[in-house]
Formats: sequence, C-alpha cells, structure tokens
Amino acid sequence: MLLLIPGPVMTHPTVRAAADQDIAPWDNEVRRRVAHLLHRLRALAGGVEGVHVAMPLPGSGHFMVEAAIRSFVLPAQDRGHGAGGGILVPATGQYAERMTRLARDAGRRVTTLDSSLTQPLDPAAVEAALIADPSITHLGLVYSETSTGVIHDPVPMGAMLRRLGRRMILDAVSAFGALPIDMAAHPEIDATIFTPNKCLESLPGFSVAICPVDRLVECHGRAESWSFDLGDLHHNGIVNGPGAARFTPPAQAMAALGVALDRLEAEGGPPARLARYRDNMAALRDGLESLGLRPFLPRDIQGPIIMNVHAPAHATWDLQRFVDALKQRGVLISNFRNTVEPSMRIGAIGAIDRADIQRAVAAFGETLGALGLNPMTVAA
Repeated sequence: MLLLIPGPVMTHPTVRAAADQDIAPWDNEVRRRVAHLLHRLRALAGGVEGVHVAMPLPGSGHFMVEAAIRSFVLPAQDRGHGAGGGILVPATGQYAERMTRLARDAGRRVTTLDSSLTQPLDPAAVEAALIADPSITHLGLVYSETSTGVIHDPVPMGAMLRRLGRRMILDAVSAFGALPIDMAAHPEIDATIFTPNKCLESLPGFSVAICPVDRLVECHGRAESWSFDLGDLHHNGIVNGPGAARFTPPAQAMAALGVALDRLEAEGGPPARLARYRDNMAALRDGLESLGLRPFLPRDIQGPIIMNVHAPAHATWDLQRFVDALKQRGVLISNFRNTVEPSMRIGAIGAIDRADIQRAVAAFGETLGALGLNPMTVAA
C-alpha cells in the first residue's frame, strides 16, 4: 500500500526492522543509544552543545505542543509566577486552531490573528498585533501547515521577534528533517517541535522538542503538569544522566529513528531530502493537473509536504467512497478534508520517489474513471 498522507509516512524496511525487537529502556547501553540519538537530533536542528538540548516525550506532536505552551508561556492568572503572559497564534489552518485550543485548555491567554489560508503569513501583520499588546510574550507558529500546504517561514518571524523581545514556539512537526531550521541563529525560539513519522521517515510514538537549556531551567515547575513539564524533563536528564527517561519511553520507535537518521545522512541530509520532496510534489502536481484536477494553491505558494486539491464538481462526489476505491488500487490518502469546499489532501513525503508518485497518479485516473467522474470537470 502506497501511503500519500502527511504522516505516518511510508518507511524503509530497515527502519521498521529496527523496531522488531524487545528493548529494556532502563539498560545502560540503551540509555547511551538514546543519549546519542538526542545528540544527533540537536545537531540536526543546528543546536549548540551545552546551549540547546533535545528532549523526547511519548505521544503525538500535539503532546509536545501542549508541553511547550505549558512550560514556556506563563498562566493567564498570576499563580506565583509573576504577571501572566500570553501567546499569539495566527489562524493559518487547522493545526494553528489546535494550538489555540491546547493553549486555552491549559489556562494560557491566547490571542488569534486572522490570516490567509492560501498565502504565507505576513510578518508585518504579526508585528502589528504584538506591538498592539505588549503583554503577549510568545508567537505560536506552524511552520508547515498540512491542512493547506502553505509554508510559513520562521526566519523573518524570528528577526521581528528578536527586535521586539518576544519569543517563539515553533510547530515544525511536518517540516523538520526537510525544511531548514537553525536553532543557533534563532535565540528567540523556546521550542522547535517535531515527530519522527514525518520528514524523518520513521515510526510514530513520540515527539521531540529542541530547547535552550537556560529557558528549561527557568521554566521548571511552571507547567502545572508533571507529565508536560519540560523543565522537569530536562532536570531528570541532569539528575539521572543523558538518555534516562522519567517514565517508560517508546524504545522501539527510538531504535527505528536511529536507523532513519542513518538513512537521512546517507541521502545527503535535509537539503537532499527536500529536493526529493520537491520533485515528488512537482510530479504530483503535473500528474493531477493532467487529469483535470486543480490544486488549491498556486505553484509559487505550494509547499513540498502536502497538496490540497479541489474535488471533482460532481453531485455524486463522496470523499470516503473515492478513498476506498483508490485504496483498492494500492494508494491511500487522507479520508478527511480541512477546507470548507470539497477537497482531498495528498502527501508527497515519506520513503517514496517520482516513480511512486507517477504510479499514484495513474491510480487516481483509474479511480475517477471507475466512479464515473469526469476528470476534466472540477470544482470552480
């Protein structure tokens, strides 16, 4: 089955094989391997030894997003931590909406900013919102918004935040491993968050944050949750040694990630992986357009991770029915949409290449024909 979804993605057999073993996570040798894994992830993010640290947390990327918000953003009410803080979350898509909910449910004050779903975020609009409310301490930014396919570059945002003395929580869940990030050049970032099962092409099971050490020391005890306290997670590593987990870690998924990082390095690192994904996306767009399907985004805005495509303008269109019929031809896409208009999302990442994309496009054409949908008629 060819998975063309934003994650979990297609993985190489050697990555899956690394998880096919029993592992004692408290064994000293396993701890050393985990410590080395985290060292590699910190280096991959451009973090500086002694200045930044990589920390794993069991669960999906949303778990780490909540942990970062709880740890670094002060509660809305003064609870012994000083004046309350706040976070600005531009409404760039569904994953920004989820960050907003996580922050509100954690008792943090959230300010949202109306934003285009089809254009990169405007730094001037974000700056104006921050200047209008000096009490906002953080920007919550989704680097690659997989509900739309738009990339929101953290570089101009970071420069603006440094000028204003504000900080950033960066959701790089579907960006890390392909799109560039350099923590050493971004002292304003409190957390760069990602998971193994996207551009790193590994297995799900945990999330990771790259954070400045001094900020972790400062925020210890602020999260109002033991599980989600990143300061406590860092403190545990100091007390019990590198690679030591507070609670039972996803040891098999960590072993798989080690092999996935070997493959990333052999490929040529994030720049080479990004080039492959861009080639995948170009082949996907060309192929789908040749069928008469129309992407939501213009080419110059389209990111390399996932494409949103208008559904055929037929009264009989049903996304689940299409997904099921496509699956019978060996290709699986997401069975839910993130737009008001009928649409479908198709991923271009994972252990796949142009030949896989071309195979998928052929399956799309066959499926449209089998369902009686004119592929040259699409939603206006």
